[in-house]
Amino acid sequence: MDEEQIASKYKNDLILSRDVSGSNTSSSPPSAMKKVFQMFDQGKTGFVECNKFVNILNTLGQAFDEDELKARIAENDPNKEGKVDFEKFCSIVMPFLEEDDDEAMHEELKEAFRLYDKGGDGYITTGTLKEILRELDNKLTEEDLDGIIDEIDEDASGTVDFDEFMEMMTGE
Repeated sequence: MDEEQIASKYKNDLILSRDVSGSNTSSSPPSAMKKVFQMFDQGKTGFVECNKFVNILNTLGQAFDEDELKARIAENDPNKEGKVDFEKFCSIVMPFLEEDDDEAMHEELKEAFRLYDKGGDGYITTGTLKEILRELDNKLTEEDLDGIIDEIDEDASGTVDFDEFMEMMTGE
């Protein structure tokens, strides 16, 4: 299996190891990231050469801004050694994965919102939102649901638009 096939295999593992907010589910990088690092540390030196990051991100199928990549490399290789260890490798690569995850989550939430916006009016009723929340967590009491709705529907319109829905789902 070549580098590209291996990295593609691990990309899904990397994405699945993230929680809804786009951050790692634990304080340490996912094991799939360690495997990608090892794949590009061909001499088993504990370092990856900085000139490989364009290839690494391309292999992972990540879109990236070259200037942003150069800035991340410079930040993590201040002495211009031309190589970084695993921790710095993650500091360079992970933010690009997070950006991709955020975009994907936004699209998924947009699609979910469309499913409940049956009339295509750009909003869902608070009654529909209550049903969604009840399905997501059947332990919520009617009082809990009313509290959540009051917090989300700040203007008391009885409807929730996509921005309010997005804020509720992501906490942003």
